[in-house]
Amino acid sequence: MAGFPPSHTRIFAFAYHGRGMFSHRTDWKLTPNRFSEVQRELRTEGREALDLTISNPTRAELHYDAETILQALANPQALDYDPQPKGLLSAREAVAGYYRERRDEVDPESIVLIASTSEGYSYVFRLLCNAGDEILVPKPSYPLFEFLADLQDVKLIPYPLLYDHGWQIDFPSLYKSVNHRTRAVVLVHPNNPTGSFVADQERNALNNFCGEYNLSLIVDEVFLDYAHDGVARSTFAINRDALTFTLSGLSKISGLPQMKLAWIVTSGPGEAVSAALARLEVIADTYLSMNAPVQLAASVFLEQRHSIQALLLDRVRANVSELDRGLARQKACRRLDVEGGWYAILRVPVTQSDEELAIEILRKLSVLVHPGHFYDFPNDGYLIVSLITPPQNFRHGITQVLELLNR
Repeated sequence: MAGFPPSHTRIFAFAYHGRGMFSHRTDWKLTPNRFSEVQRELRTEGREALDLTISNPTRAELHYDAETILQALANPQALDYDPQPKGLLSAREAVAGYYRERRDEVDPESIVLIASTSEGYSYVFRLLCNAGDEILVPKPSYPLFEFLADLQDVKLIPYPLLYDHGWQIDFPSLYKSVNHRTRAVVLVHPNNPTGSFVADQERNALNNFCGEYNLSLIVDEVFLDYAHDGVARSTFAINRDALTFTLSGLSKISGLPQMKLAWIVTSGPGEAVSAALARLEVIADTYLSMNAPVQLAASVFLEQRHSIQALLLDRVRANVSELDRGLARQKACRRLDVEGGWYAILRVPVTQSDEELAIEILRKLSVLVHPGHFYDFPNDGYLIVSLITPPQNFRHGITQVLELLNR
């Protein structure tokens, strides 16, 4: 996580004096890290940082069909409260239609609608794990997993992704990490931030691994549609060999994070799927987090993906080309291979910690990049930049960063 906003310092002060009042699962360090403190110092000085870490597509200067999107929320049926634990059938059919367009058949009854993939992780962790059970998660990867696991009393055990002309799962380490408390393996397909898809041979090996140890797969596919080469990758939503929970949603697929519609698709052996869906339905019925207006607009919002994905992929490819042009003019840095998603990883000289380097870049250039340790890179020497940054900002910022790194 990039760091908490300054307002959380007040929360920390109260939590410290009232420590006995709260659970251990929320005993996080809420004080801003050094990187966040420097960002705050710049704002106090009136210096605006050029942000090369932007992840919010609604702030990326893209053109949305505002009229169609807003009209979809004005459905009169939204005035009727019709709670459905798995979500309205019309919305689940719209999600199934998304997969059908990819030439994959997904039964709407295997879909549970949720407000976000983060909520989806919580549902699945609760479904599979007792307190203290373990989930295997990739490293490097998305930094929110730790907080989600803490809230569900689940222990995360990392397994490495290794880089050698592309990223691969370290299967020997995966096998060494499993024990009697292991319940599932998390995959991010493609990974954030490495941009690496799970290869077909890895998928087969993972299914065998899960069969051998009676484990489930939890697969995050929010960036699935953003393959840089334009070649569609297979979804795990039709995986039949292991009990599989595939998470995705509008946030990335349609570039609409504010609409708060995501889903879990359950697939695998028949009896296990039926049992899992029955339990997931009870979990969903307990919270009923989905709202009617967004569900009723689901088909329209999913249709919007065709235009927004084209814009985002054009943006990503343009920024990759700009980055490669800059890298070709210097010798100190290189870009790691990336297959999909919105991020690029720079391999940089190790003259200080990644955090210290990101702070130096921020102070000297007023340019914001992320240090690799935010994503659990095991060593220093990595910076992460967003490829959906507006092109003029990306060009200006990355030029300055590479010049600094080559001095």
